[in-house]
Amino acid sequence: MSGQEFREISPSEFFYRHREIVGFTNPARATYTSIREFVENSLDAAEAIGVPPDIHVTLMRDEGFEFEVYRLRVEDNGSGIPGEYIPYAFGRILYGSKHTLKQMRGIFGLGGKMAILYGQITTNRPVHIVSSTGGRDVYEYRLLIDVEKNSPIIVEERIHRNGNPKWRGTVVEVFLEGDYQRSSSKIIEYFKETAMANPYAELSFIDPYGVLHLFRRSTTKLPPASREVKPHPHGVDVETLRRIINSTDCKTLKELLVKSFHRVGETIADRFLKTYSLDPYRDPASLTPGEIVDLAYALKNFEEFLPPDPSCLSPLGEELLLEGVRKELNPEFAVAIQRKPSAYSGYPFIVEVALAYGGGTPQTGRITLYRFANKIPLLYDESSDVSWKVVNQVIDWRHYKIDPTRDPVAVIVHICSTRIPYRTLGKEFIADRPEIEAEITRAVRIVARRLADYLSHKRRVEKAREYFSVYERYLRKIACFSSMLTGMDEPDIDKLLRRVKRWKGMEEAL
Repeated sequence: MSGQEFREISPSEFFYRHREIVGFTNPARATYTSIREFVENSLDAAEAIGVPPDIHVTLMRDEGFEFEVYRLRVEDNGSGIPGEYIPYAFGRILYGSKHTLKQMRGIFGLGGKMAILYGQITTNRPVHIVSSTGGRDVYEYRLLIDVEKNSPIIVEERIHRNGNPKWRGTVVEVFLEGDYQRSSSKIIEYFKETAMANPYAELSFIDPYGVLHLFRRSTTKLPPASREVKPHPHGVDVETLRRIINSTDCKTLKELLVKSFHRVGETIADRFLKTYSLDPYRDPASLTPGEIVDLAYALKNFEEFLPPDPSCLSPLGEELLLEGVRKELNPEFAVAIQRKPSAYSGYPFIVEVALAYGGGTPQTGRITLYRFANKIPLLYDESSDVSWKVVNQVIDWRHYKIDPTRDPVAVIVHICSTRIPYRTLGKEFIADRPEIEAEITRAVRIVARRLADYLSHKRRVEKAREYFSVYERYLRKIACFSSMLTGMDEPDIDKLLRRVKRWKGMEEAL
């Protein structure tokens, strides 16, 4: 053992060594991931202050290197960042405002800083940040990350007077080794699907060839804002409970339950304490480590706690989801449903599903699946996702008169939660939690039935038109020849055709 050396490494150094686990596996994937992380931060920043996002992205080739380097610039109209927080918000891994219990796109305060770190280790260029909260000052920084210390290195700092009208937002500019040719299809698809899940956002992307890809907003209506909530008893483990006890000023167990946990009132607290024979007036600070373990187990297993309040979530809603689907796919038929809030392990979640048929819906010889989590498109590892399992293995589409090999059908699945159960830090596919799988399955079946009704009516109309065209064509000829043979006036064919419609039950269909 004497020959081994033990030392601690910082979060920055850990992710520097293992950047593959967060999506920076190669220059092509890194280009896509960097754009994605900055755009999602910008979307959150705009929604946080209740304004429709305006996000402008430019990716330009930099010729000052012997290898393929790009300058990525992202500008938004979001909340901006106070000047004193900018160095840490962009220069310290795992530092940020997203470690709370409410729905947000980011979950670790990691992605944007990993893009900055990746740019630094591949080009040795500092990140350039300009930001303002709309006050009198605009803050400008050039930063590097001290990998060993996980702290920012300020290369340049300036403060400018804000203009009139006051500008508010953030501009981030980073140089990074990339490969646009191999990542271009994913990047364009990412913008298209982001526009689908965020129809109230205006997105523009100028690619390295100078081509402008513009995704206009089709509405200014925003989804309801999420709000931070306390932890739910079913989602509390021993460590979380220990931290709550150590930081609380509550003097009794009953007070601790009511003040520290989500949707626990005095009546339910009394019932819980009585069920597990706990003294409601005991000081939480006096609990032994073993008693904390027992209390955490009891909290997880008490079935009378109210389910989590979904006010911490920000679902799109059926109207906005349909708006986005129609804007980007222009389908012949579209339907959407939002399921009632549910929960897994004490974390609330809502499943929203839309189904599109015909029009601009892709016809690929299979059901086209669009996956979203907290309004984020998921483009990689599709077959590992719980939604793929439901759409391709659980649902029997023939039962709904749908032939996946011929019918142009797209299923759009959106899951929103305070804790999306991603299976990797790269946030690309969702674990098949039984509660989530069940909700997706129910929602897909509902929209599939509605499509089946539409297709039945459509095929009925087509058959009716086919019948009617035959009667219309031949009745006129028969009437003409009959009048010639008999010398009588030609009968009123339109009246006869109306009778045919009623006789064949075609009147409603036509």
